[in-house]
Amino acid sequence: MTTAAIIGGGVIGGGWAARFLLNGWNVRVFDPDPEADAKLAPVLAQARRALPSLTDVALPPEGVLTFHNDMAEAVSGVDWIQESVPERLEIKHAVLASVQAHCPPDAIIGSSTSGFKPSELQRGAARPGQIMVCHPFNPVYLMPLIEVVPSPQTDLALVEKAEGILRTLGHFPLRVRKEIDAHIADRFLEAVWREALWLVKDGVATTEEIDEAIRMGFGIRWAQMGLFDTYRTAGGEAGMRHFMAQFGPALKWPWTKLMDVPEFTDELVDLIAGQSDAQSGHMSISQMLAARDDNLVGMMRALKANNWGAGAVMNAHEAALREGTVLGAHADDLEDVSAPILTVRRAVPLDWTDYNGHMNEARYLQAFGDATDRFMALIGCDAEYIATGGSYFTAETHIRHVDEALAGATIEVRTQVLVGAGKKLHLFHEMFEGDRLLATGEHFLLHVSLETRRPSEPSPAIVTALDRIAAAHADLPMPEGAGRAVGQRP
Repeated sequence: MTTAAIIGGGVIGGGWAARFLLNGWNVRVFDPDPEADAKLAPVLAQARRALPSLTDVALPPEGVLTFHNDMAEAVSGVDWIQESVPERLEIKHAVLASVQAHCPPDAIIGSSTSGFKPSELQRGAARPGQIMVCHPFNPVYLMPLIEVVPSPQTDLALVEKAEGILRTLGHFPLRVRKEIDAHIADRFLEAVWREALWLVKDGVATTEEIDEAIRMGFGIRWAQMGLFDTYRTAGGEAGMRHFMAQFGPALKWPWTKLMDVPEFTDELVDLIAGQSDAQSGHMSISQMLAARDDNLVGMMRALKANNWGAGAVMNAHEAALREGTVLGAHADDLEDVSAPILTVRRAVPLDWTDYNGHMNEARYLQAFGDATDRFMALIGCDAEYIATGGSYFTAETHIRHVDEALAGATIEVRTQVLVGAGKKLHLFHEMFEGDRLLATGEHFLLHVSLETRRPSEPSPAIVTALDRIAAAHADLPMPEGAGRAVGQRP
């Protein structure tokens, strides 16, 4: 199994540890703080709650997490080392020297630095080509962007390998083509931060009013389109050229104080801290982090449904998770179909739960609907086939709720064919968390011509695949609850 060493177990290092761990990597955390494990625990709890909610297929089983105060023990034989120590160059140089004294020469060494250039980190290094910047965004376990910054000395083959690994973790690696202080994204953040400080200092706006301007306005737009696409759409049908002609002269107007920075006096710090306390002091930090993660999951899942922006990154990650599993197979790829077939394996996302804290009725139907869709694809009734004019329509559904499923639970749906002949498809789904039965779903479907909207015979290829599974499942006992009407009990 692949192993990552996380050097520094603070907020950023903890986020990296969670991202690797929840994607099946073994993780070694090097941190001399004797309370490192206790400090990392809340980050891992947040990640375990939020990250599985992003995908509609379960993440791999967690790796093994260990803590170390000996550098040689932490980095020996690992595949990836992520340095996340404080932003002081002398500390980073000392840590990187110690890392390279003990790690494999072909291991990736990424630095989480938000400001230093890779050439500065490589100064005096034993193997400068091994070191690159891999700058994340908080929370690392949810946010896709990683700024990957090489220097002219960095081994480009190692950079490409790093970018491939980041994609398997669900990240979006953005190669920065020229090294520069603070890379790309933080330079924008710094510009907004400086202007915000002036607005507060000059009494134009409070911290809360500035935050409202961002989250009620351009922040939502930027989440899906970024800066230039947003301005391009503002130009109407004429696009960016019209926008720049219309608003370009404003660049000469005194709209900003970006070239002038307010002095960080005690008075300014007190003013900003006081306004910030008034703005959100009614919530604990843990409550704010939970709300942040819930909001991020909701927005990113909306983007995922449209295969847009960060959502497209998640869809690619999910497709990689499916690959090589039964969930990504065709019936011909299954050697043994004598048992009910795994059609869904996923975590219960945060937005699937109700006021009782468990999965609501509509989501049970969605999970069983996903299982039916997966089974249809398994026998060849996939998007390509449906485009030719044939599909299965659900004629009847019966769901039994046996036990409750909570947010974050990994659920599996196994599907048994009760009838699979001609136009008819009768499926029985059982939903489990581990060995615990949560619910059953019974679906009766008819194959339909999309042209006439009437029942029709499926293709010979579907008939062949379905006949094979139906014949094997004919030897299975009738599942408990099959054919039962609403309100009946054994």
